[in-house]
Amino acid sequence: MGTLLHISASPRGEASESLRIARQFIEAYRETHPEDQVEHWDLWDGSLPEFAAGARAKMTVFGGGEPQGEEGDAWAAARRVFDRFDAADRVLFSVPMWNSGIPYVLKQFIDVVSQPGWVFGVDLETGYQHLLAGRGKKVATVYTSAVWAPGIAPGFGSDFQSTYFNDWLRWTGITDLSEIRFHPTLTGDADAARADAHAQARELGKSF
Repeated sequence: MGTLLHISASPRGEASESLRIARQFIEAYRETHPEDQVEHWDLWDGSLPEFAAGARAKMTVFGGGEPQGEEGDAWAAARRVFDRFDAADRVLFSVPMWNSGIPYVLKQFIDVVSQPGWVFGVDLETGYQHLLAGRGKKVATVYTSAVWAPGIAPGFGSDFQSTYFNDWLRWTGITDLSEIRFHPTLTGDADAARADAHAQARELGKSF
């Protein structure tokens, strides 16, 4: 039995396009993977720890030390977040575009889990070591935006959403990546784009 973990970076509930698309994916996934467990993680639910002390703990670890006191508590809290992410062999992210990038709560998630010995190592000669590589982990990401779209004029914004997030995923060592996109633009056919995204989500969910 496997686990599909759905991590949502959208706070908009029923009004969220990324969550609607994710639901299509999950429904199709359940149809073809009835024995698997599906978990939902709303990053806005308060489960992500503040990381000021954690940042100090990170540097303690880099220096070969063991975080103590407040730093130790922060490090343990970060580890719980990482373990929840790491435990799933299949992960679905819902990622709306905010100001050409990702929601800040998703950046907080990235900063909490991206720790030495968990996600990465560093070799003085070859650079970063990608510690989630070779473990069979698969990630699908729903990318949505209302104004920017591929091929649209520069005046409608830029994509630092998928470029940043995909780069982070590859940096961890995860290379089995899939995308579902919904970018109707202000003047496009939103209904047609939505129907296409939902169809893509169902198709990918069946085979994921």
